Amino acid sequence: MMVKSKYQSVLDLGQELNIENGDVSEENGVLKIKGTAKNQYEKNLLWDKIKAVGGENPTDINADIKVADTSVFARHTVKSGETLGKIAKQYYGDPSKYQKIFAANSDILKNPDLIHPNQELIIPNL
Repeated sequence: MMVKSKYQSVLDLGQELNIENGDVSEENGVLKIKGTAKNQYEKNLLWDKIKAVGGENPTDINADIKVADTSVFARHTVKSGETLGKIAKQYYGDPSKYQKIFAANSDILKNPDLIHPNQELIIPNL
């Protein structure tokens, strides 16, 4: 159970993200987790958390994380004060990639400088 407590923050994030078909077991000092994330962004968040706890190539955890929707990188609901640049930085680490988000949402966005709270945006795969 030592390994499970070590990776408790990963398990907590999985619950927060509502990972589906989640399963956690421990075998010979290795924590085995599996489940399905909504999208690639959420899978990446889980892997980032695993690496933050266990290092770049942890040997005490075996994670099998599938992705339910591979057609998009993520879906994002705009909050007050956000810009496409800020959203691009959050998902891609690069604000200049806002054009990719704008292009993927051209059906609802006519101007990259005009986004509104509660708009549901597709964050495309790069």
